[in-house]
Amino acid sequence: MTVTRPGTTTTTSAPPTAPAGTTETATAPHVVVRRGRWIDRWDPEDVATWEAEGRRIARRNLYPSIFAEFLGFAVWASWSIVVPQLSRVGFALTVDQQFWLIAIPALVGATLRIPYTFAVPRFGGRNWTIVSALLLLLPASALAYVVTDPTTPFGMLLVVAALAGLGGGNFASSMANISFFYPEREKGKALGLNAAGGNIGTAAVQLAVPLVIVAGAGLALERAGLMFIPLILLAAFLAATRMHNLSGARADYKAFGAAVHNRHTWIISFLYIGTFGSFIGYSGAFPTLLAGQFPQVTLSLAFLGALVGSLARPAGGILADKLGGARVTIASFATMALGAVGAVLALQRGSFALFFGSFLVLFVATGVGNGSTYRMIPAVFQVGATTPERAARARKAAAGCIGIAGAIGAFGGFLIPRGFAVSNSAAGSLEPALWAFVGMYVLMGAVTWWVYRRRGAVLSAAGI
Repeated sequence: MTVTRPGTTTTTSAPPTAPAGTTETATAPHVVVRRGRWIDRWDPEDVATWEAEGRRIARRNLYPSIFAEFLGFAVWASWSIVVPQLSRVGFALTVDQQFWLIAIPALVGATLRIPYTFAVPRFGGRNWTIVSALLLLLPASALAYVVTDPTTPFGMLLVVAALAGLGGGNFASSMANISFFYPEREKGKALGLNAAGGNIGTAAVQLAVPLVIVAGAGLALERAGLMFIPLILLAAFLAATRMHNLSGARADYKAFGAAVHNRHTWIISFLYIGTFGSFIGYSGAFPTLLAGQFPQVTLSLAFLGALVGSLARPAGGILADKLGGARVTIASFATMALGAVGAVLALQRGSFALFFGSFLVLFVATGVGNGSTYRMIPAVFQVGATTPERAARARKAAAGCIGIAGAIGAFGGFLIPRGFAVSNSAAGSLEPALWAFVGMYVLMGAVTWWVYRRRGAVLSAAGI
């Protein structure tokens, strides 16, 4: 039975202590929902509350978050598949200009990730998901406009491509928000699913754009932007009607400062350049690489790279839960190095099959490494958290690290396309860039082993 008074709804079996304008459930008396869909007293580590009510609420927030992040990634990656198509509608761009248009969204997206991380505790996860989704209307509509005129100056194209970086910021706010909803024992899977859902947006846009722009007569490249508009509005609606804000996720700048001053934040950020940065960088560059190296191959195959990388990300989180994040991350870097070597051999032999297969190996390894590296963050910060107060501070510091690592890692999405551009300009080949990437993966794997797995290392016993 439910008793209703003006501005208040409480269940008769629950203590009537909820303030006016709240809903308090009997099965989970510690969860209080206020007007504006704000939740008070959220503690996912409380097993009884989590089993009774918490898991359902967390999942209710997870799925709209995945969809909004999916669209963010799709908009962020839209220029990766638009750029190889520009020559077909009359644009005349150099190889260097093409790689600039691919790289600049990653640069902007990486820069926005820190403020986007702070936006969640400042405005609420639900509220910011609505706003960040609607902001995607800017790059989508601008893209649809500029590609209709081949005389558009390169500078204007660069500005519109930079707007796509708004989609890159969504990752940081979404991951920080979901991290507050889940207990430590389930964070790896939840964050992996959330991130994978976003990453799949990269594959989806690379699959959809070549199909959408040729539907009907002629080539309508403006549809690459227009197709997002109804989906963006749907994402904002779902966030408004299903998601919640957590009052306990208030901004804690001291905790964020603690993450800044913790050396593991910067170590993990460095590693994340190699995992997530490689995923974004290769995803952005892959269609253009295929078009340049093997023009006889259909461009629609490019989406498979981002797809397998996205699907591998949850596996990285799950494996990290079972085997330890550091161990899985080391294996990922080793596999990435082998994949890059395979790509070099493919270029030397002119073998499309080897080139494509090597890049698929690279993408899978980056996906697994994304999940395992992210799972290392809460594990590292929870070491020594022996009291509830320390555990709470550790969770907030880990959320700060998530923002920092996500931002720094995303710069890899800028560095890899620019690395290919410089390599092509200086040597007329992609091989120098690929060898440089091999060296970085070896270095990153060695750093991971030295800090987290080496016998005698401080955190080795913790099984990070």
